[in-house]
Amino acid sequence: MKKKAKTGIVKKKTVKGNKPAPLSIVVLAAGQGKRMNSALPKVLQDLAGQPLLRHVLDTARALSPAALYVVIGHGGEAVRAAFDGQAVSWVLQAEQKGTGHAVQQAMPSIPDDHLVLVLYGDVPLLRVETLRALIAEASARQVALLTVELADPAGYGRVIRDARGRVKSIVEQRDASPRQQRVREGNTGVLAAPAGLLRRWLARLRSNNAQGEFYLTDVIAMAVRDGLHVAAQLAGDEAEVLGVNDRQQLAQLEAVLRARRAQAALRAGVTLADPLRFDQRGELQTGRDVRIDINVVLEGRVELGDDVRIGPGCVLRDVKLGAGTVVHAHSVLEQCVVEADCVIGPFARLRPGAHLETGAHVGNYVEIKNATLGAGSKANHLTYLGDATVGSGVNVGAGTITCNYDGANKWRTEIGAGAFIGSGSMLVAPVKIGEGATIAAGSTITKEAPAGKLTVARSRQVSIEDWQRPVKNSKRG
Repeated sequence: MKKKAKTGIVKKKTVKGNKPAPLSIVVLAAGQGKRMNSALPKVLQDLAGQPLLRHVLDTARALSPAALYVVIGHGGEAVRAAFDGQAVSWVLQAEQKGTGHAVQQAMPSIPDDHLVLVLYGDVPLLRVETLRALIAEASARQVALLTVELADPAGYGRVIRDARGRVKSIVEQRDASPRQQRVREGNTGVLAAPAGLLRRWLARLRSNNAQGEFYLTDVIAMAVRDGLHVAAQLAGDEAEVLGVNDRQQLAQLEAVLRARRAQAALRAGVTLADPLRFDQRGELQTGRDVRIDINVVLEGRVELGDDVRIGPGCVLRDVKLGAGTVVHAHSVLEQCVVEADCVIGPFARLRPGAHLETGAHVGNYVEIKNATLGAGSKANHLTYLGDATVGSGVNVGAGTITCNYDGANKWRTEIGAGAFIGSGSMLVAPVKIGEGATIAAGSTITKEAPAGKLTVARSRQVSIEDWQRPVKNSKRG
C-alpha cells in the first residue's frame, strides 16, 4: 500500500467532553504613537468618548479569558493610571524591540496548556464574533491567523501562500519583494496559538530584517516548518481591523464606529432623522418608537423608554428617560432620571442628581441640579433649582432661584405640593415653602413660608422726586 503524502495539515479532532484550553489574552499597548503629535500615549487617544484601549479591553473581556495581560511601554504609568482598579495584569516592555519581543514579556506568566490570543491596543473595532470564530480555529496543533482582503495593502504584512493555497509565511511591507507586494491579503497581526509552542517559537526569533525588530509574524513560518497547519480566517470587513497611527486614521475609525452604532439603533427600531448625524458614544437601550433628531450626542449609559422624542442638538450623558418624554432642541442632560411623560427644553439643562417625576415640565433656560421636581410640576422659564425638593403640582415662575450656596456649604430648599412661586423670587436656603403656599413675585424668602398663605418679601417701592438721570459729557473736538 502506498503511504499518503504528508501535507503538513493537522486536522482537529473533536473529542466529546473535551474542554477548550484556557484562554490568555495579550494586548500590545506599548507604542508611543509619534504621528499623533500628542502628549498622551496612543492607546489613550479618544474614540467615541473612550480611550482606544478601553474598546479593546471591553472586547477582550467579552471572551471570558482566564487571564488578561496588557503590555505597556511609552507612557506606561499614564496608561495604568487610566485603568486603575481594573482586573488587568500589566507587563512592562522597557525597550520596544518589536511585536514578538512584546509578547515575550507576557509569556512567563502564561501556562503551556493555555491558548494565547494576541490583540492590539490601537485596533479597537474588532468584533467579538470575529474573535470567537478565530479562537475556534486554534488548537494544541493549529495556529489561527486573522487576515483581511485589502483594496490597498500598502503598509501591511502580506500573507504568503504556497501553490496549494496554504499559508506559508508573513512578509512585512519593507521586506517584501515586488511580487509579494502585489498580494492583497494582509496580516492583521491578530493570532491565536498554543502557549507552549508559541513560547518556543518566540525564543527562536531573530531581528535580521529592515526594522531590526523581533516580528511576531515570523512565528507563522516557524509553525509551518514544525508541521502545524495555519488556519487563516478572513475578517468580515477591512474597517474591523483598521489600526490607528495618526489623527486622520482616528477620525476614520470614529466615522466607522458612528455608522456601526447608527445601524444598530435602526435595527432596534429607533427612528433617526439622519443616521450620519447621530453620535452614540456609550451604551444605548431603547424602547419602541423612539425618535431621535439630528446632531444628538449620547454618552455613557442612556436608556430611552417607549415613544421618547429627542430634538436636534441635544446631549444626553448617563440618563434614563421614561416613556413618552419629549426633550426639545439643544438641551443637555447629565446623570439624571426623568420619569414618564415629561417635557424638557428647549435649551434646558439637567445636571447630576436631577429627578423629574411623571408629567413634570422644564422649559427654556432652566437648570436643575441635585433636585426633584414633583409630578406635574412646572418650571418653564429662566429658573435655577439646586439642592431642592419640589412637590407635585407646583408652579415655579420665571427667574426663580434657589440660593443654595453660602460660599462654604450647600443647603436645601423644600417646596410643598401645590405651591405657587411668583416670578423673580429668591429662595434663600435652608428654607421651606409650605403646601399650597403662594410666594409673591419679586420676593426674597429667608424664612419658612406657611402652607396655604400668601407670603410677600419685598423692599418698599420708593420714587425720588428731585432725582435727575446723569447726562453724558459732550465729546471735545
